[in-house]
Amino acid sequence: MTTDILVIGTGISGLTFAIKVAEENPEISLTLISKGDINEGNTRYAQGGIAVVKNLKKDSTEKHIKDTMTAGDGTCDSKVVKFVVEEANKRLDELIKWGTAFDKKEEQLDLGIEGGHSEKRIVHYKDQTGKQIQEVLTAKVKSFSNITILENHTLVDLITDHHSKSKMNRCYGAYIISQEEEEIIKIGAKITILSTGGAGSLYAYTTNPSVATGDGLGAAYRAKVQMDGLPFVQFHPTALKDKIEQNVFLITEAVRGEGGKLRNSLRERFMLKIDSRGELAPRDIVAREIQKQIEKQEENFVLLDGSEISEERWKSHFPTIYNTCKSIGVFLPKDPIPVVPAAHYFCGGIIVNHQSESSLKGLYAIGEVACTGMHGANRLASNSLLEAVVFANRAADHFISQPSNDLQEVPKWRAEGMQELEEHAPLIRDLETLRKTMTDDVGIVRSFNRLERAKRMLTLLSKEVDLIWRRSIPTRDLIELRNLVLVATHITEDALNRKENRGLHWNKDLI
Repeated sequence: MTTDILVIGTGISGLTFAIKVAEENPEISLTLISKGDINEGNTRYAQGGIAVVKNLKKDSTEKHIKDTMTAGDGTCDSKVVKFVVEEANKRLDELIKWGTAFDKKEEQLDLGIEGGHSEKRIVHYKDQTGKQIQEVLTAKVKSFSNITILENHTLVDLITDHHSKSKMNRCYGAYIISQEEEEIIKIGAKITILSTGGAGSLYAYTTNPSVATGDGLGAAYRAKVQMDGLPFVQFHPTALKDKIEQNVFLITEAVRGEGGKLRNSLRERFMLKIDSRGELAPRDIVAREIQKQIEKQEENFVLLDGSEISEERWKSHFPTIYNTCKSIGVFLPKDPIPVVPAAHYFCGGIIVNHQSESSLKGLYAIGEVACTGMHGANRLASNSLLEAVVFANRAADHFISQPSNDLQEVPKWRAEGMQELEEHAPLIRDLETLRKTMTDDVGIVRSFNRLERAKRMLTLLSKEVDLIWRRSIPTRDLIELRNLVLVATHITEDALNRKENRGLHWNKDLI
């Protein structure tokens, strides 16, 4: 099939882009690819909110810019930070116009505070901000007749000069697999948008849903698209220790903004000894200190004490957390919540310019899959949803002002000589080995010996997965493992080459 625009990924960035283009030009055809249900993705699980300067009596864009640059440990692109922060109110107004609800206090937006922020500026909807945004944007995108949505389809590879007779250093669309029919289809497109998120599934403990397997990152790497910053993997400091139906449950940073305190097994409040901002220090600092506390005590978790937050406040502002904790016998605010750090967000990714264009013509990247320069070595809390809508809007404006007319004929997927995958057990074992390697050796605190150990293991896994890939008809499990191993290898090799500690990359041999 062919389409004017192919959008792969249906979180806040992909949906925002599609809505903007479809509103402006109803003659343009857009095809949206969702790996599962259109609502399933990282956006849905974003509890905190969007960082926007609203209280001009106390706050300012200059303060927000400074907080972002500080959290990024001096590696953010100052021009990007400036225009993202300055465009925040326009993008927020647009979300509200489309129907997104946010909590209010006396007719004004209720503003929260999270780690690394010097003022209250987090616009939120209870502890379900992402879910609220996702559902509103999904409903909006379904109202356009020129948008086709393909659910339960997974990206296999980008179509580039390697697959075409052309030599234009260009992306011509993508190969997509239908999970129901397990059939690979080619989709030719004038431009392709990657909004596929990160790869939290690399780690044993992640706040990401199972669909976050680095599909866009892997496909871009194979297409020789320029990338940067992948070692900067942000671990959220506070995820519920006990998994809920095998899934990790996030405890939003806003809980600490409301007065939640972190305590070790001796009930000591340890963060103030490390940073004057205490529990509201940037995430890299808090996560590392929690890891240190866990390593020197018997319990493999620390406690988040929310006793200073009233039960009424818990129920009204954090109903999902309140009810989830209650379901496992943690009764708030009396009981502390056992928490651990969990892989949460990729600050690096596909390098893009200010219009979200990658180094490959015809390929844009927006959202977590992109490296815009906004986050640097560590993302400031609640800047991710903001960055996503700002860059999605810029990508849409750029396409509308300079539409592409280049639609090339592309070949079908070559499947000759491939056999059906006989058993999935080896894939499962390889995935378990991969997660253990990344968690143990390429996690919050690293060392050269550990990284070298990870590299050796990843070399073996790469060879094994490549052997299976070359002889097997692709399945979703195989595609995901292929991408995860590739992304893990890139993270590890890049981490080994870094000679200084910055933000989320912390090598104890460099202290």
